[in-house]
Amino acid sequence: MLTRAPRALAVALSALTVTALTLTAGCSGDTKADRAGSPATSGAPAASFPVTVGKVTLAARPEKIVSLSPTATEMLFAIGAGKQVTAVDENSNYPPEAPKGDLSGFQPNAEAIAAKNPDLVVISNDLNKIVDQLTQLKIPVFLAPAAVTLDDTYRQTGDLGTLTGHPAEAKAVVDKMKSDIAQIITTVPQRATKPTYYYELGKELYSVTSKTFVGSLFTMAGLTNIADPADADGAKGGYPQLSEEFIVKANPDYVFLADTKCCGQSPATVKARSGWSNVTAVTKDQIVGLDDDIASRWGPRVVDLLRTIVTSTTKAG
Repeated sequence: MLTRAPRALAVALSALTVTALTLTAGCSGDTKADRAGSPATSGAPAASFPVTVGKVTLAARPEKIVSLSPTATEMLFAIGAGKQVTAVDENSNYPPEAPKGDLSGFQPNAEAIAAKNPDLVVISNDLNKIVDQLTQLKIPVFLAPAAVTLDDTYRQTGDLGTLTGHPAEAKAVVDKMKSDIAQIITTVPQRATKPTYYYELGKELYSVTSKTFVGSLFTMAGLTNIADPADADGAKGGYPQLSEEFIVKANPDYVFLADTKCCGQSPATVKARSGWSNVTAVTKDQIVGLDDDIASRWGPRVVDLLRTIVTSTTKAG
């Protein structure tokens, strides 16, 4: 990660510099069967090789996959390719059965990766020009950059399904995500005035705007982002750093914390902040602590994030 930045902020800022933003197999459940992938259904695509996705062509199903992206790791296990994943980066901590990682996704080392004898490497950004380095070593590399929209998530899931020989399982995961998201959105109430929110990436008060992947989920949930005016021209890439004065003046109805693990933030620490006592989110006890990992990834668990956002803001109807 970037120096002193929380996990979600590190991934977000990395997205700005390398065109790449740091989401249970889907969805309503987190069973081992879910993560193993769903069975093929009638009309579902069948696995066949060789396959080509973008610039990557594989002659046979990869049996030694190295994932240098926590999101890709989650996707691979969700679509049933987990047994093919033999090595991951140090931040790939989900699902529990994923191998323990000792590789760096932010400082990738071609020699260390090659030592794993992979027949496919999946990355989320091309740091250290790792794509060229691995290509020279004749190691196939699939670049799955940070999603900007949900369609990006769906497409990456499908692409990984094709590359790993699990197209039917990938389609099932995507279909379930779409179904779950559609159901969640039906529970969003029609309001005369949309509630406002502040989304915190770290104690440095970096946030996201509605133009980001995470911000789009809040828009789906019927909320208004107080950070939008701070990056109206997009010069900050959707990740402006706010001031306490700005946040207090905006008086958000809700505060969402994506820095609970990295930085120890919680409803209690927010309530204790000087000058925040009259903020609506504080007075109405509407501060929501999120799981940093889920909040910073764009895989199947994005459904869980959206569900948390919606349920947290509709309890009162």
